[in-house]
Amino acid sequence: MPRGPGAPCTAPCPRVGAAGMVHNGAQERTLAMQMDLHYPFAAIPAHGEPVQVAEGVYWLRMPLPFTLDHINLYLLRDGAGWTIVDTGIRGPETMAHWEGVLRDFFAGAPVTRVIATHMHPDHVGQAGWLTRHCGVELWMTRTEFLSCKVLAGDGPADVPEDALRFYRQCGFDDHQLGIYTQRFGRFGAMIERLPAGYRRIRDAEHLSIDGTPWEVIVGRGHSPEHACLYCAAKQVLISGDQVLPRISSNVSVFPTEPLADPLREFLAACQELRERVRDDVLVLPSHNEPFTGLHARLAALIDGHHEGLSRLHALCAQPMRVVDVFPALFRRTIDAGNLLLATGESRAHLNYLQARGVLAATLHADGALRFAQCADYAPSPSPEQENTP
Repeated sequence: MPRGPGAPCTAPCPRVGAAGMVHNGAQERTLAMQMDLHYPFAAIPAHGEPVQVAEGVYWLRMPLPFTLDHINLYLLRDGAGWTIVDTGIRGPETMAHWEGVLRDFFAGAPVTRVIATHMHPDHVGQAGWLTRHCGVELWMTRTEFLSCKVLAGDGPADVPEDALRFYRQCGFDDHQLGIYTQRFGRFGAMIERLPAGYRRIRDAEHLSIDGTPWEVIVGRGHSPEHACLYCAAKQVLISGDQVLPRISSNVSVFPTEPLADPLREFLAACQELRERVRDDVLVLPSHNEPFTGLHARLAALIDGHHEGLSRLHALCAQPMRVVDVFPALFRRTIDAGNLLLATGESRAHLNYLQARGVLAATLHADGALRFAQCADYAPSPSPEQENTP
């Protein structure tokens, strides 16, 4: 049974699914850096049982059928009702937990709106059902809503030839192309049908929730227009997947935009969060546990990616395909389960270096691109350089 609204948690201490996390150099920092993070809630709430983490703010944990086996959702008291932030993945288990929350925790109080931080199925999967069931609007940024609509329309038979060409250029063999083909079009099966319309939210907009302003801070890189929610009055940041304490968000290039530079966008978003949000906030992430030490974590993410870029540049002293560079970026074995995510993230790092003129890509007769050094790489550019398109 969900705990009542007055019970705080104070116990001692891409065409793929979910958030897509792969262990890389950015996510496991030194012990000294991790000591700068503090986890005020040692007790992990049971699935479907909200616990209070700040005044009027509740942490709701839901299961996921992946290696990353949970997602954190948040409930915000909103006058006589409740605002829901993120919804979990589509499925009977998630729906059963929501039915329990609506019945036992909300106890008949209305839902005022559903906010989705971004388009990934673990965040927006039950949004369609919740908005229809509760008779409320879905609030999202424009790019996330429209991208989600597009991805949901792909079916298993819709594999485009240019997507297969993209993965051939990354170095996939026929077996690996078969893995991509088999998984294509599954996105729509992981989300309930979205509403036809939505309420757009924008960067720097202030949403009034229970009479208190929550600022929308748009992050990028992990997804195209990810909405974080910052309440200065409560000193709380709902960070979604933009900032996670123990793992790093997947930052990938996909066949839809082969020359994209999402890693530049991600690093710039980390710097912007450092400038717009105080360090002493309570960060409420979508995975792992709530924590404090935002600026230390952002610094670790930035530094970790630059360390990976330096290793990657060194490895490309000889021409390398995308599938050849995994050892420079990932500590875990890359297998069929994480191949697409690892490929997308590796291409993102290679594109970053190519865009800065320190790697050059050449298409070979076998259909694969090979990336090789063409200039020295100076890691850790200034924030001003990082924000330059």
